[in-house]
Amino acid sequence: MNDKQLLRYSRHLLLEEIDVVGQEKLLQSHALVIGAGGLGSATAPYLAAAGLGFITLMDHDQVELTNLQRQIMHAENSIGKSKVASGKEFMQRLNSSIQIDTIEARATTQLLDELLASVDIVLDCTDNFSTRHLINASCVKHLTPLVSGSALRFDGQISVFDPRKPSSPCYACIFSPEESFEEVSCASMGIFSPLVGIIGAMQAAQALQVLIGFGEPLVGRMLLWNGRNTQIDEIHISRNPDCLVCGKSH
Repeated sequence: MNDKQLLRYSRHLLLEEIDVVGQEKLLQSHALVIGAGGLGSATAPYLAAAGLGFITLMDHDQVELTNLQRQIMHAENSIGKSKVASGKEFMQRLNSSIQIDTIEARATTQLLDELLASVDIVLDCTDNFSTRHLINASCVKHLTPLVSGSALRFDGQISVFDPRKPSSPCYACIFSPEESFEEVSCASMGIFSPLVGIIGAMQAAQALQVLIGFGEPLVGRMLLWNGRNTQIDEIHISRNPDCLVCGKSH
């Protein structure tokens, strides 16, 4: 790190769990953030501010007025712009020294296969089961850690799936690809504005823990946040040996 970086990240360097070695790991890391909406609006800026050296932001959507109630990367003058372009502008104002790439497209297996060869961690900030399963399968295939978050109404959840660890479950161990789940959205169900900020910031924190290698990330655990009564619960998750994605026969 140069003198400017030492000063900029000095509050990280004071933490013995991070220090210079940990900060240098962040500066050399590459994160893929899929989704530049509510969750991504908290996740991506915190990664940028923390000094994660290379961030790829992926989303196919454009900014709408209804997004502004919770998607704080975007402002009124962003309406009509692609979310990734708006998000990149926001992050570059936070930290001009990092590299930010954008992909204005939906996640596909082919695209993820191309990207994950050079990605150190994936943050799933999407809002539907089909995309989450696609992302999970790609992360299992490429042995890439995945931080998965979701938020709807007043309820949020977050977990870390690390296929590099033999005991770690994957997303499909909990929600089988064969099961059919009713897709619900913020547009039809509503969402409490700060909830996506809470879960998204937690996703960023988990990613930093995994990349630096300190503490105990939420591998094999799922944290549930209830915004109605400010209650946090945790459930333990085991790897399913018959999982259609990460099971022994697959």
